[in-house]
Amino acid sequence: MAIEDIKKELEKRFAEPLDEFYKRRIIFWNDEDGEFLDEIESLTLCNAKVLVLEAGHLFSAKQLLSSTDLVSNYLVYNPLVVDPEHDWFLDIKLYSEEYRADKTSRLMQEMQIVNTAELRHVVKDFKGFFNAASRRKAMASFDGFIDKKSTLYMSILSVICGVKEREPELIIKSSLLAGADLENTVKMDLLKYGASPLFWSLVESATGYHGSENMDDLVNHVVLSAVSRTMSSDVLSGLESKYSDIHSGFCYDLVFNWIHGQDKNSFRSIAEFVESNLSLLDRFNQFEIKDLEDTDILPILDEVILSKLMYAVTKRSMDNNSIMSVIEKRRTSAWYDDYDYFYDGIYEVALMNQFYDSHLNSFHHVVAKEMWDAYTSDYYVMDSLYREFHIDFSICLQNLHPSLDDSFKDLADYVEKEYKNWYLDKLASNWNTVIEQDLSSTGKIAGLLQQTDFYQDIVRNVDGKVFVIISDAMRYDVAYDLARQLEIETTADVEICAQQGIYPTITKYGMAALLPHKDLSVVENNGSTKVLVDGHSSEMADRDGILKSYSENSVAFKYKDLMSMKRDERRAAVKGKDIIYIYHDTIDASSHNDETTVYNACYRANHEIKNLVNMICSELNGLNVIITSDHGFLYTYQELNESDKMERSSFKKDIVEQGRRYVITNDLANPDFLMPIKGIYNGANLLGFAPRENIRIKGAGGTKFVHGGTSLQEMCVPIIKYKYLRTGYKAYRINKDKYDTKPVSIALLSSNRKISNMIFNLSFYQKEAVKDSYVPCTYNVYITDANGNEVSDTQKIIADKTSTVPKDREFKCTFNLKSQQFSNTETYYLVIVDEEGKKVPIKEEVQIDIAMAIGDFDFFGLDGE
Repeated sequence: MAIEDIKKELEKRFAEPLDEFYKRRIIFWNDEDGEFLDEIESLTLCNAKVLVLEAGHLFSAKQLLSSTDLVSNYLVYNPLVVDPEHDWFLDIKLYSEEYRADKTSRLMQEMQIVNTAELRHVVKDFKGFFNAASRRKAMASFDGFIDKKSTLYMSILSVICGVKEREPELIIKSSLLAGADLENTVKMDLLKYGASPLFWSLVESATGYHGSENMDDLVNHVVLSAVSRTMSSDVLSGLESKYSDIHSGFCYDLVFNWIHGQDKNSFRSIAEFVESNLSLLDRFNQFEIKDLEDTDILPILDEVILSKLMYAVTKRSMDNNSIMSVIEKRRTSAWYDDYDYFYDGIYEVALMNQFYDSHLNSFHHVVAKEMWDAYTSDYYVMDSLYREFHIDFSICLQNLHPSLDDSFKDLADYVEKEYKNWYLDKLASNWNTVIEQDLSSTGKIAGLLQQTDFYQDIVRNVDGKVFVIISDAMRYDVAYDLARQLEIETTADVEICAQQGIYPTITKYGMAALLPHKDLSVVENNGSTKVLVDGHSSEMADRDGILKSYSENSVAFKYKDLMSMKRDERRAAVKGKDIIYIYHDTIDASSHNDETTVYNACYRANHEIKNLVNMICSELNGLNVIITSDHGFLYTYQELNESDKMERSSFKKDIVEQGRRYVITNDLANPDFLMPIKGIYNGANLLGFAPRENIRIKGAGGTKFVHGGTSLQEMCVPIIKYKYLRTGYKAYRINKDKYDTKPVSIALLSSNRKISNMIFNLSFYQKEAVKDSYVPCTYNVYITDANGNEVSDTQKIIADKTSTVPKDREFKCTFNLKSQQFSNTETYYLVIVDEEGKKVPIKEEVQIDIAMAIGDFDFFGLDGE
């Protein structure tokens, strides 16, 4: 800076108004490097005297300022380096001002670095680093002044690593992300600016790593140290030199926050490097699930655990409850979402195994009505589990996981055997035995609601306007899921029951049976049959007219047509109508293109119908909704064996219409290996027959998704009765607690409120079972200090247990305190917060008493700075 500019700057400073009670201004110009010694002799100011301090004349200078001249303004030029404890002018400096004009001082002022001799040396040492304005700007962006060497070092490293906070975790994380050792951009910049010793000193203090300055080795060390925090040392035997147990807390905090943060996926390549470099897959495969299940740092742990679970569930080498317990524990792990469909699939198979174990002596009914009731209350669960498994399996087929795919396909083979060869065969064999006499004599099973009576017994008995949603091929188990979802997600009374579907269980027969009628009949029509309602065609185009013939204020829509209308158009279309039929076709339609998509279509169908019900109640002022179907279906994923198919050659000439699961013939046919069934076609001198059990008749078309037969899955047609309750209605006000859904709550079960270890366990319990109006809720649990700062990791509790036994609703969580100092006299809190933030957080006071808690690290060996 030129002396002329300094002169102008100083004269401007001296010209400024004095503070109250001040009579003059003294400015100390500190220039420890003596950059302006030559120019100072010629400097004169118009509004102040200039005094130059010299080493041998400090007493006289002090006397001048404090005694001889108490009136004049003074610029005191100080080129000396003085220890603050022996500073003759300290008392004067306390009421004086400071000025600096050297480059180092200007830079320090720009970056909010306190101008001490120690920090000036650091700034000079790193002058190459501070040359760039962008780096100085980044230095200035940190909060507060930099008044310690350690803070300055941390700031330099933070800027080089491109992080916005001076946190060791972030600095090391950034360096690990910067690439392999030879290409690591952070390492190159550290060397370029002479900051490499600072970085490796920080690394050694924080992580315990003291090997060569190699980023690849550092990656191994940090990740393995983090793993060691929650994994038995037995699993890591032989790797002791590659991690630090003492520093595992810091490394665990670093990695835990990383994999539970928004940039979690950036860790995957790091993890894969460590897994490969240390051959961890082979190592982990040698241990039991119990040795691995508490650690979630590495994705490969999930793959090992999943492989072992798939083996255990198919070989029955582990009890089902233990398998489900492991899966529940893994649901809160960092990488669960990447493998959730594998875990869900295994969980469903464990439930199928439980069903198998508890039903080995089932399927010995002698009365059809009793077996029907058993199916609608219990047996249908197996169909649900098989369906849910295959939804997860379909995701597996679309997402390649080389290490797991074959095992999951083996699991699918196992499921097929249990479902098809045991459940379907046993169920169908018993069912055929108890229904054959009723179906052959009357076509109706005694004691069951009949689909042919649906309009008269169900629709007409509704008080007021009613919307009837008919979803083609909605099976009972699918409808049961829908009913439960509607019950939980809406304010309504929801009931589900079932009716016997008309035979054959195909669309044109079922749709006709659901319409009002006095007579249902059949006529032959170009090589098939046509169903008539009171002598009229019952195709989609005819149904509106049939409804109106029984009730003028009726109307029929296709679901897609109704949803494509604008709101006002929909309102106008149903205005003044009492009975509104809506025909929905997502499940059956999907089977026409690809049979294997039918279960995913069931999921979509339920979603669409829920939205439709919400629209009916919110836009169209609907209160009463009935949801039913024309028929169900049978589905098995694998292709059938030839033994599951039957020839039709002996009666082929007599066939009028045929499907995979039914046949209608002229009255000359007599296939004694088929079950004869009385039906509406008899009036046309036609006969109906069904293959027994789950056999398909050979012919054109697919064999996986079939309907038309007499199985429970095909014949058991659901009826959901939905009564919407507006908040002002009396029924709602009286039973508000019943209808208002509320999340289940959790509470701390452990009685001990004293924490004495850096790693500790706490037990919690779910107060209410998920049932009726109580819905699942996910909670985050952690420890804070009195100021709300988190001092532990965060554990997640997914409270969704349905058991009514309190002990079955317990959770055990392992917490890790952060690597910092704790005081047994301060207050800490266990905080329980629901993930959606809808409930008031729960706070439980706890004490932390750890004799040798880790304090703040001295990262650069500067204790006593």
